[in-house]
Amino acid sequence: MTDVQSTVPVPVRVMLVDDHPVVRSGLATLLDSLGDISVVAAVGDGREAVERYRDLEPDVVLMDLSMPGLDGVDATAEIRREHPEARIVVLTSFGERRRIAAALDAGACGYLLKDSGRDDVVAAVHAAASGGSPIDPRIASVLLEERHESRGAGGVTMSARELQVLRLVADGRLNKEIARELGIAEKTVKTHLTRIYERIGVQDRTQAAIWAERSGLFKD
Repeated sequence: MTDVQSTVPVPVRVMLVDDHPVVRSGLATLLDSLGDISVVAAVGDGREAVERYRDLEPDVVLMDLSMPGLDGVDATAEIRREHPEARIVVLTSFGERRRIAAALDAGACGYLLKDSGRDDVVAAVHAAASGGSPIDPRIASVLLEERHESRGAGGVTMSARELQVLRLVADGRLNKEIARELGIAEKTVKTHLTRIYERIGVQDRTQAAIWAERSGLFKD
């Protein structure tokens, strides 16, 4: 008798992270019903997500952002520090630029909104598992808009994050306040400031604030 190798695909192993039990349950039921996706864990906070990832190493994580304790951004960053190969897709209600930037900076490979359709969520899981970066079209529009806005005065070009830092410097914020506002480390703020100073040809934050004022970069 000839051995016939099975051609049944191995299901994509998914971990759900959301502090709302109804959301977790609904997503788990949806994904498990498909056959080619298996929900290996459904947890309610970021700290548990980090711990369960160590044990399970799922193929894809669907991560909410707003959770008590360790939020989705910090959980994403922590998982990615320990497991650089982790594929984490944000699934949240929030589409603000600050949250998008923070999540992607933390290492998320995709970003979906919770009102996305069933097929979009499923497609995002498979895309992430295959090495893709599933981004909700509405989020892509925000990112493109921010890219267009990243061109400053006098031909100076800055990243979206550098613009955020410069805007807060121009508002008189201290590094510690900027770090808290953007959800990044104070050391990272200092790194951004060093690059900003180089790009616009100034020596300190006071000169940077004056440059921003004179350039009219942040005038509404």
